[in-house]
Amino acid sequence: MNGLVIDSHISLDEASAADAVIVGSGRQTREVVADQGLMAQLQLDPSKQLLGAQCSGTLVLAKLGLLDGVPACTDLTTKPWVQEAGVEVLDQPFFAKGNLATAGGCLSSAYLAAWMITRLDGIEAATSALHYVAPVGEKEDYVERAMRNITPYVHGALATT
Repeated sequence: MNGLVIDSHISLDEASAADAVIVGSGRQTREVVADQGLMAQLQLDPSKQLLGAQCSGTLVLAKLGLLDGVPACTDLTTKPWVQEAGVEVLDQPFFAKGNLATAGGCLSSAYLAAWMITRLDGIEAATSALHYVAPVGEKEDYVERAMRNITPYVHGALATT
């Protein structure tokens, strides 16, 4: 969006086989979801993978049919497109059901990361990672707020990982 280029380190086929995938956001998400060839390469499976999406990445999961019956979070710009795809959009920064998680707003990325880390490596690893990146002087409050947002969505799911 602002000129930052991130080179892929794996193919979409490899991402489809990964234990966990986070779908990020970007200006051209609507063009991406309209590209049937590109979308066909994404063979994501929440029964075998942890899947997360932030902001317009939620539209990708919606267009793949992965959010059928699952409410989601997204940014305000993407909200109407996700709703148009038939997904209920929640007015909150984070939501997860089973192995699917969505986050809305750039700063909600910490919630998505903490959920993913918790699911893969436990709550202690997630709180440690959050504490490391939290602003000085706000570390305890930052970690507590993030964990308060994700905790309702991890306790039952931890046993199924």
